[in-house]
Parts: sequence; C-alpha cells; structure tokens
Amino acid sequence: MLKKQNMNKEKKVKVTFVVAGNTDNVSVVGDFNQWDPSADPLKKRSNGTRSASIVLEPNQRYAFRYYKECGEWFNDEAADEYVINDHGGEDCIVTTF
Repeated sequence: MLKKQNMNKEKKVKVTFVVAGNTDNVSVVGDFNQWDPSADPLKKRSNGTRSASIVLEPNQRYAFRYYKECGEWFNDEAADEYVINDHGGEDCIVTTF
C-alpha cells in the first residue's frame, strides 16, 4: 500500500510504503535509493504492518520493489503503474504528480 502526502513548505511529497502481515524483514528499494536494500528497511508497527516513509521530489516517476531478507523480491499491488525492468521482471512505479 502507498500513502502520499504533499509537504507544501518543502515542495516535496512524502510517500509511505506499507506491507501488511507478518513478513520477514523487508526493505523498499528503488530509483530513490539507488536500489540499496539496506537504505530503507520497513519498520514493524503495532498494527502488524511494516512501513517506511521517504520524501521524494514532486512531478516524478520512481521505480521500486520490495526486497525480503531471504532474497525474494515482490511488488506492491497498489502501485500507480508497472513496467518491465532490464532483468525481464516487473517493477512498480510510484508517481509524485
């Protein structure tokens, strides 16, 4: 799940990436963090979800995926779009328009 919030003073968009359920340790990786799995781990919340918030530039499209500690990649069903990546898989797209 994706939650977007305009940050008017900074002219940025805060995107919160949320994964439901009891999953392994998960990170959100994408264009915004050079696809580094250690950059943005999702933190466990009291409601059982995991989430991370990232402040992004407005009017952009960012490719991303989720990465489990066990080496498994998965997509967000609530992504704005999907594109085929260079590896033949599918990346999620979040837009900040």
